[in-house]
Amino acid sequence: MSSATVLAFVGLGSNLDRPQRQVLDALAELDDMPQSHLLRHSSLYRSAPLGPAGQPDYINAVAAVETRLAPSELLDALQAVEQRHGRVRGVHWGPRTLDLDILTYGSARIRTDRLVVPHPQLQHRAFVLIPLHEIAPDLRIPGLGTLHDLLEGVSMEDLHVIDGAEDA
Repeated sequence: MSSATVLAFVGLGSNLDRPQRQVLDALAELDDMPQSHLLRHSSLYRSAPLGPAGQPDYINAVAAVETRLAPSELLDALQAVEQRHGRVRGVHWGPRTLDLDILTYGSARIRTDRLVVPHPQLQHRAFVLIPLHEIAPDLRIPGLGTLHDLLEGVSMEDLHVIDGAEDA
């Protein structure tokens, strides 16, 4: 456990088993993680899936979490939430009940066998950048630059804000 409080941004996504409910429930669970507090979260967004064809669309969001957990401990806590939601690690970029990713961890740049932060490919994904910009418009991504600059490089045509009644 880290003694200092760190602001981490967590990406959430689901495209199976009532995905909007999966994401909303996971947001509540982020606030219940040890040594962590959910500060705010973005709207929910519907996005086209990456990876194998024939998957349902994803529901995505981004959360700002204040934590005293070290990066590896935060990863463990997020994977425990995924497990409770029935996450099965199978096909790369395949469908899933819940996917939780550490997008940033303070100003840290991390590269281990288990964890890379900032999250790889973050700068190419509208379903990450748009919700992240919604809750932290002035954020600088370590090693990548400002959200404003990164947004110029992504297409937003397959990303749509959804209302609260759609799938809950």
